[in-house]
Amino acid sequence: MTKFLLMLPLAASLAACQTTADQNVATGAITGAAVGAIASDDGDKLEGAVLGGAAGAAVGSLVTAANQPKQCIYRYSNGSTYQAPCP
Repeated sequence: MTKFLLMLPLAASLAACQTTADQNVATGAITGAAVGAIASDDGDKLEGAVLGGAAGAAVGSLVTAANQPKQCIYRYSNGSTYQAPCP
């Protein structure tokens, strides 16, 4: 558990170099892994961290998708398409 807690600042510093979407997923995964490891039984710390990390990454991805403006694909009469915010 001590090694895991020592790795958190390293992982957070690596997440700072990525895009906002990647930061949300990484932050969710790290937080979920920490909560999963803390909430699990003594013999199942690794399993709790893995499951918590997966759940946290999923939540981080959902938060990113919810914060992105919705984009629609429009088509010109000649068949070409473009992407713009939805009305």
